[in-house]
Amino acid sequence: MCGIVGLFVGCSALAYCPRKALAPAGAATVAGAAPVAGAETVAGAEGAEPGSGAGRFAGAGPASGLTPGAGADGQEVDVSYSSPFGRWAERATVRRSPRRELSAPSSDASRYFSPELVPVARHPLIAELRPELFDTVLVQHLYRYLDFTAKLETLVVNRTALGIAQGSVGVGLPEEMRFDAYKIYCDEAYHALFSVDLMRQVRDTTGIAPVLPGQPYFLRRLEEIQQELPPHTRALAELLFVTVSETLISASLAELPVDSEIVPAVRETIRDHAADEGRHHVYFAAFLRYLWAALDPSARREAALLVPRLIAAFLQPDTDAVRAELLGYGLTRDDAEQVLAEVYDAKTVAAHTRATAKRTISYFVALDVLDDPMVEHEFRAYGLL
Repeated sequence: MCGIVGLFVGCSALAYCPRKALAPAGAATVAGAAPVAGAETVAGAEGAEPGSGAGRFAGAGPASGLTPGAGADGQEVDVSYSSPFGRWAERATVRRSPRRELSAPSSDASRYFSPELVPVARHPLIAELRPELFDTVLVQHLYRYLDFTAKLETLVVNRTALGIAQGSVGVGLPEEMRFDAYKIYCDEAYHALFSVDLMRQVRDTTGIAPVLPGQPYFLRRLEEIQQELPPHTRALAELLFVTVSETLISASLAELPVDSEIVPAVRETIRDHAADEGRHHVYFAAFLRYLWAALDPSARREAALLVPRLIAAFLQPDTDAVRAELLGYGLTRDDAEQVLAEVYDAKTVAAHTRATAKRTISYFVALDVLDDPMVEHEFRAYGLL
């Protein structure tokens, strides 16, 4: 994984990567690792004393006097934790579910995705395509969902889950919470595996090759956001992005109905994913409270101002990829632009983003982030309030 994400060429998670903790003396330390001379720190923890856990986020750890339940400025923050993984060994998909195998579509289950959930499929210019092309539209949407899942879990979420489990993200957590992060790591790895497995089965069954961008759009957007930030804030941005995405994805999966016209393997895979992500949602909602308690007032403002951009990075459509796909079906550029303009108009996208993010936003509201007029303005500017 590290060879892909660029551990040695400026990886954004370098600050808390557990592998970095194994570096020889004199190398830069990671968040939460034992400090060494000349070590870099994360998000304003420069005042940490030797042996105190330097490299934590501002306000975290013994150097700051932070205690559970109190923020770096003394403000009370609820950081209680009740594990949602008590019966993980019996309930997790990786522990109990069989491999979802694709059989030839039957007359009553012949589609690979619900047309109602593929925005462009509802546009007249697409609905009028000859049947085999319309089926391709649905299959390509399934590919995008599966590819999105596999890359989100392996390139971003599991990197953070491993950092949490190893105690290198700079946030003091209960032992049980760190142990639960290993369970998330297993879940997410399996989600990536069954997504790629199903994608291969669909390709072999339908003969339709996936048409996917080289880099997933959420990763490109996250990197763009991080490049605009000062170096000490980039690792925090990724922690926030994972927290946001893990509380958003369960809402996105809740939109997927049990559609009897969808081939069983696809329905069951999505159901498996949703069951696991419900537990992850609960976990990261709790993790956010611990993260907030580890930030000083300045870092909290920086974090809160990032949240709307991170929500947009995750939820807003990848119109460039959709445009390329539409042109591949033989639409003229003008027709493709018409479909995009009418399907993804600003009002519709904003309403969907706001509705999907409602629960996630409520977690930040509970932390009083909107008491800051600048933060409230940013949330409104992104149409989230």
